[in-house]
Amino acid sequence: MTEMPTISVTELVTAFKEVVEATLPPVCVQAEVSNCKRSAAGHYYLTLKDENSEIGAVVWKGTASRLRFQLKDGLKVLATGALQVYVARGTCQFVINHLQPDGVGELELAFRQLKQKLEAEGLFDSDRKRPLPRIPRRVALITSPTSAAVKDMIQVMTRRWPSVKIVILPVPVQGEGAAARIAKAIRFVGQIPDVDVVITGRGGGSLEDLWAFNEEVVARAIADCRIPVVSAVGHEIDVSIADLVADRRALTPSEAGELVVPSVEEFRQHLRNTLARMQRVLHNRVERLRLKLQAIESRNVLRRPMSIVDERRQKCDDLAERAERAIRLQTERLGQKIATLAGTLDALSPLKVLARGYSLTILDDESLVTSIRHVTPGIEIKTQVADGTIWSTVTDAQNTARLA
Repeated sequence: MTEMPTISVTELVTAFKEVVEATLPPVCVQAEVSNCKRSAAGHYYLTLKDENSEIGAVVWKGTASRLRFQLKDGLKVLATGALQVYVARGTCQFVINHLQPDGVGELELAFRQLKQKLEAEGLFDSDRKRPLPRIPRRVALITSPTSAAVKDMIQVMTRRWPSVKIVILPVPVQGEGAAARIAKAIRFVGQIPDVDVVITGRGGGSLEDLWAFNEEVVARAIADCRIPVVSAVGHEIDVSIADLVADRRALTPSEAGELVVPSVEEFRQHLRNTLARMQRVLHNRVERLRLKLQAIESRNVLRRPMSIVDERRQKCDDLAERAERAIRLQTERLGQKIATLAGTLDALSPLKVLARGYSLTILDDESLVTSIRHVTPGIEIKTQVADGTIWSTVTDAQNTARLA
C-alpha cells in the first residue's frame, strides 16, 4: 500500500481555500437574510438561506456604508460576491461586495423604510405643521444657485411681491455629500436675521437625482428647523421624504414662490375689498343710528315733555282717590265688626243676668259664694243685684236637699 502524504491542518485548509476560491467565480445569490448583526466596527454578519440550505455571509464596512436601505432579517436580497475560506477556523463564508433588494429597487426600498420609520415617530403629523407668514420679511432659498429652479423661484417671488428680500444658501442638490450640505444649510438658516420662511428643493429628475431629499439627515434638519420650511422637490408626481416632513409641500419650485409671498395686485384688491366692506358697515351703522334717532325724536315725551309730568300727576291723584276709598271701606268694615262684638259682649254681661232677677253673693275677700259651705252664721256677706248692693249677716244656712 502506497503511503499517503501527511500534511498539517493549516495545509489542508489552505488547499481547501485555494480550490474553493479558484474554482467558484463570483456569483449572484438569491436568498433571504436571517441572523443579521452589525459589529462595532461596522461590518454585517448574517446568514443567507433558502428553503433547503443556508450559508454564513459577511458584508464588510466599506460595502455596508454604500447601502441605501436597512439590512434586516426577513429581507429578500440579491447578493453578489464570492466564497471565502477562513483559514484560522476552517470555515467557509460568502463575502458580499454588492447587495440589492429582490423584487424592488434599492432606492425604493430605502424610501419605504425611512418613510415608515419617520411616520411612526410622528414627523409627518399635520398638527406639527406650522402656517406660513402672510408677508415674510426675508425668504431663504436652500438650493443650487445655478439651477433653473432657483431662477424660477426668484422670478415668481419678485414679480408677485417686488419688495421681497431673498437670501440664497448655495448647496449641491445631488451627488455624494449633497444631503449633508443641505441639512447643514437648514440648520444654519436660523442664524440669519429676519428670515421668516425657508424654501429648499430642486427641479425634476430621476429618483437617483432627487435622492438627497430622501435622506434622513435632511428630514431631521427640516423637522428641527424653528422657521417654517417649504419643500419644492421635482415635479408634481415626485414625492420626497422632505415633502412629507416640511410644513408645506410645493408641487414645483415655481409654486413654492407663489406660496411664500402674496401677489401685490391681489393684496391691493384685498385692501380695496376690505375698504369697501368697511364703508358699507359704517354706512349701515350710521343709517341704523339715524333711524333710531328719528324714532327717539318722534316720541311724544320729547315733543311734549310736560305730558309725562301731567300723566304722572293724574296717576298720583287716581292713586290717592283709590287709597281714600279703600281706607273708608276698611273703616266701615271694622266699625261693623266692632258693633257686632259689642252686642255679643253686652249679651254676655253679668248685669243683664242680674236684671232678670238673679243676684251675686260675695264674701269680704271678694270671693263668690256658690255653696252653703262657704258661709257660717254670723259672717257678713254682700249681695249684688241689678241696681245696687245689699249687706247682711248670715243667721243660718240650710241645704235645699234636706228641705225637700
